[in-house]
Amino acid sequence: MWLYMHVPPSLMSNNSNESPSSLAASQVLATLPHTLSRAMVTFTARRSEPELVRPARPTPVETKALSDLDDQWSLRFYESIVGFFRSPPGESTTPGKVAKGIKAAVSGALVYYYPMAGRLRKLPDGNKLVVDCTGEGVMFVEATADVRLEDLGQPMVPPYPCVEEFLGDAGNTRDVIGKPLLFLQVTQLKCGGFVIGLHMCHCIADGFGILQFIKSIADLACGELIPTTLPVWKRDIFTARIPPSVSHVYPAYKPFLLGLDCRGDDVMLSTPPETMEVQYLFFGPKEIEILRSHVPGHLSKSTTTFELITAVMWRCRTLALGYEANQKVRVMFTLNARGRSINGASVAVPHGYYGNAHFSLVVEVTVDELSTKPLAHILELMRKVKMDTTKECVKSMVDLMALWREWSPFCMDRTYEVSDTKWVGDNTLQFGKAELVAAGTPHAGDFTSKLISYHTKCKNQDGEDSIVVSILLPKLAMEKFTKEMAIWLKK
Repeated sequence: MWLYMHVPPSLMSNNSNESPSSLAASQVLATLPHTLSRAMVTFTARRSEPELVRPARPTPVETKALSDLDDQWSLRFYESIVGFFRSPPGESTTPGKVAKGIKAAVSGALVYYYPMAGRLRKLPDGNKLVVDCTGEGVMFVEATADVRLEDLGQPMVPPYPCVEEFLGDAGNTRDVIGKPLLFLQVTQLKCGGFVIGLHMCHCIADGFGILQFIKSIADLACGELIPTTLPVWKRDIFTARIPPSVSHVYPAYKPFLLGLDCRGDDVMLSTPPETMEVQYLFFGPKEIEILRSHVPGHLSKSTTTFELITAVMWRCRTLALGYEANQKVRVMFTLNARGRSINGASVAVPHGYYGNAHFSLVVEVTVDELSTKPLAHILELMRKVKMDTTKECVKSMVDLMALWREWSPFCMDRTYEVSDTKWVGDNTLQFGKAELVAAGTPHAGDFTSKLISYHTKCKNQDGEDSIVVSILLPKLAMEKFTKEMAIWLKK
């Protein structure tokens, strides 16, 4: 496991290049298999003035309702993604050519994804949002940077240096009303490669929907007449019932419904994020093999790497935060409904659907149970909550999301949220001969939620497929967490 620690500038001493907490952490790093070295490159991108890109042809002027999964309080923000593309060897690129080609392809893609060119509006009789399909367009910025892909680190993994230079300005990323739903910047590098950075309103599309849209842009940029996958709106498939019923929600949600176990004393919620530390943990094949050695053979073969890493990190994180033994802690992770069979029947998510189609599963245990039971016990609980997702559970969760839109957001005390964003690194995505070499959620200093860890696909120093996972903790807890993880990675 490689481990990279990022310390916010506010923690750095004026008399030293390292903070006391990073010095303490460096002693722990010596016990880990590898330490990641990072390039210390700095640069400033030269940006054009932002411009609105409209659909290439007239599109319907109408109002569309969001689904009740789209219109959750927790999704009213802009999700940030950055992707790095390498040009073919020996091929020179005229300055501005890539950005102009992508801008034209965006305009073409918006003909099919025309709601993305509209604006969100709140209905006057409640908190519900709708999309006014006005064709106003998305925000586009063309940029250049005097830096090469090789300067950004080898291998290229988060945290990407100066990543904010690859992202346009979306303003307050929690304000989604009346703004463009997509902010896109294309930055051409001096090596001929380029970077696509975007802020996409999460109410309009989930991660898979964003990737589908980007692939449509790539299709048109490469000369296709229409996108390979045509988009489907059909948001009514995740609309709450009248009257709603929450009788079959996941059991761990019931304390939230009753207002129980919400003391508001979680150190994760009371500590300002700018005083906390970020680590990026890198798990290659060897580290995954060591973690699997802690699990019985029959379970080891069927457990996904996401489940395995999440279970171990949840345990180490909980111990590091020092919760009381009898307190309940939770891990929250998503279940994608696309192509999923529930009780033998498929969930009716049509091919090409780009709206939100995921549910947040929760496993709840006491601190004592999490820290003393075998790892296999925690993995079985995570697998069970997936298996217990019935069609009635799906309907109840949609109803619950609609009800929570009218209530205050539920309590997140002692909750560890994990997001699997490995799909962003889909290496099948190409713009012509340009190859995607790295992509992910950038974690550019604006922590949308300080409770979330992101799983991202990458290559390690040996060129092997690996996973990088971010985590944010108070500095003392981070030192304890690092020591706990080192124990799990010893054979």
